[in-house]
Amino acid sequence: MFSAELLSQLAQELDESEKSRQQIEHFSKRYPGMTIEDGYRVSREWVRMQIAAGRKVIGHKIGLTSRAMQISSQIDEPDYGTLLDSMLFTCTPGEVLTLPTLQFIAPRVEVELAFVLKSPLAGPGLPGGKEVTVDDVLNATEYVTPAIEIIDSRIEQFDRHSKVMRKVFDTISDNAANAGIVVGGHRADPLTLDLPWCGAILRQNGIVEETGLAAGVQGHPAIGVAWLANKLAPWGVSLAAGEIILAGSFTRPVAAKSGDLFEADYGPLGTLQFRFN
Repeated sequence: MFSAELLSQLAQELDESEKSRQQIEHFSKRYPGMTIEDGYRVSREWVRMQIAAGRKVIGHKIGLTSRAMQISSQIDEPDYGTLLDSMLFTCTPGEVLTLPTLQFIAPRVEVELAFVLKSPLAGPGLPGGKEVTVDDVLNATEYVTPAIEIIDSRIEQFDRHSKVMRKVFDTISDNAANAGIVVGGHRADPLTLDLPWCGAILRQNGIVEETGLAAGVQGHPAIGVAWLANKLAPWGVSLAAGEIILAGSFTRPVAAKSGDLFEADYGPLGTLQFRFN
């Protein structure tokens, strides 16, 4: 298990990488005994540093929700990270949102649904907690809305020397690669919406790059939210009322660069348009 000193050092490296926009080498290569728990502890230390600097937690994200991604990452469950207020961007219907490219290192775009909670969800062992189910998630959700996750990497994807791909420990340490969230579509009642059949078309510079259904997220996007509530409980953390929970992408990530215009068309749930400046 990583020492408190090492956790602080690695979290500081992530912070400096974000500010300099210079990626760092794999933690897993430097510390081959690293565990998934070590990765989450690094991520939590990084979040603690951000809160100390004035940022606020607004929710959580779930990643690696598809079976193919889990197999490629050699993990048998999703991972998760923390959403901060500095990551949130809101689209105005009919207008194109501008995203600051210089806030990111190597941004990629993913299509998701976001659950906004009206009541807390506490997993086993927490006060008033229990094993959270899909029905619990739906009943605790105020609304579901389209969301774009901007993923990014402060830890390089491929090792600069060996070209070996980073391990899941590295991605988890890096706040599950989360860097931004775009919202602004319609708000829908999760109890009346057929969530697995919610779909989207993602266009980049007018070209359709991805299409998908929310069923691609473990069969139902609320499954991951229930998993997250249960997974956070041993850390003494619950999902709070008002938080945004990104349920996981149902398209592959699409690389973005300055000047790119994206349009995510969710049909009756609205369209998100944004450009990287």
